[in-house]
Amino acid sequence: MISRKQWFELFVGLLLFCVLFQAVSAFAAPRTRGAQARPRQTEATPATPKNMTMFGSLSAPFLLDAKAALLIDAKTGALLYAFNEHEQMQPASLAKLVTFYLALEALQTGRIKLDTPVIISEQAWRLSMDSTVSRMFLRVGQSVSIQDLLYGLMVSSGNDAAVALAEHLSGSPDGFTEKMNEKAKELGLTESHFGNPDGLPVPGQYTTASDMAILARAILERFPDAVTYTGLKEFTFQKIKQPNFNSLLFHDARVDGLKTGHVREAGYHLVATASEGEMRLIAAVLGTPNAEKRRIETGKLLAWGFRTFATVSLDWPRDVAETLPVYGGDADQVAIAPAVTPRVTVLKGQEKKLGVTATFSSQYLVAPVAKDATVGDLTVTTEGNALATIPIKAQAAVGPGGFFKRMIDRIRLAF
Repeated sequence: MISRKQWFELFVGLLLFCVLFQAVSAFAAPRTRGAQARPRQTEATPATPKNMTMFGSLSAPFLLDAKAALLIDAKTGALLYAFNEHEQMQPASLAKLVTFYLALEALQTGRIKLDTPVIISEQAWRLSMDSTVSRMFLRVGQSVSIQDLLYGLMVSSGNDAAVALAEHLSGSPDGFTEKMNEKAKELGLTESHFGNPDGLPVPGQYTTASDMAILARAILERFPDAVTYTGLKEFTFQKIKQPNFNSLLFHDARVDGLKTGHVREAGYHLVATASEGEMRLIAAVLGTPNAEKRRIETGKLLAWGFRTFATVSLDWPRDVAETLPVYGGDADQVAIAPAVTPRVTVLKGQEKKLGVTATFSSQYLVAPVAKDATVGDLTVTTEGNALATIPIKAQAAVGPGGFFKRMIDRIRLAF
């Protein structure tokens, strides 16, 4: 049996050990609990030769009859094809994509509901009476639901619908246009400026194929149900049936959006999206000579993308644990996972050459650990070359343990 004197000597010994351990820890460089975000190097985007992709030096086997074009993988952001993608031109009805985004955002945040009634103003009605523009045929004083206005905006391409939504959301088209440009800046549309909610040509209004692809991707990422509106082939309102201006919907079952546009000085535009298996593509084709060419050239670009590339989702490495030990905490370990599903775009046939490796800033963590703290990186490689790096995050918070738990774990770490 241990005497009181022996208990006292043991306690003093442990206390001295803790003091010495603290001194050594303070003198040594501490380990971080998670890898710091690495600054990304940025370079000016190089000029892209016409008919060239940004996927290595691969060339597409065709030349598009358009002023500008861009093709991206919507899930990875990989740039697959580009020419003149930064050339500015009038957006025409592509501006309605920003109007669409703001309306969907208001729905998502609860500012409006699909059945919210909107009273049609004289200004919106006048556009409905203008036979030179697209319209959904609204009547002054009429009560129309937000849902019908969204269909009228994206299927019928109604300028009257755009103005009605703008007035309801911001009080006036001018006030709404300010919100459009604020949102464009927030989304990174650095090559665009909008002059109204419907895209009717005005001085100082412009966009690019690059910005339209960025916008389309933002819509699809934040509002996956957006294709409910953009993929509808026809819409009937007040017994008037109108087909979707995006005629590609009628020729390719993979296509489910997004928006057409046309203005005399710029030509015929189409920002389209389509999905096949794991892959979703976004094509922005601007400035084709007519509506038929718009469909053909965009369809050609999408078909080539599906034929040439593959989107691959990768699993967590089998030889790596999905937890990290935690010392000094109220839990002994914490679950870890990549911040997003590891996905990359590769040329078809290269899928089996992909590998995944995990690296950690430390083999253990010391409490406290914050939820979503970065603890390492997951790197997707092919033949030794890194294709993508995704941060690995702690999936839960771990608070500090009690005094004796922390003391015992310090002793464990020392040995």
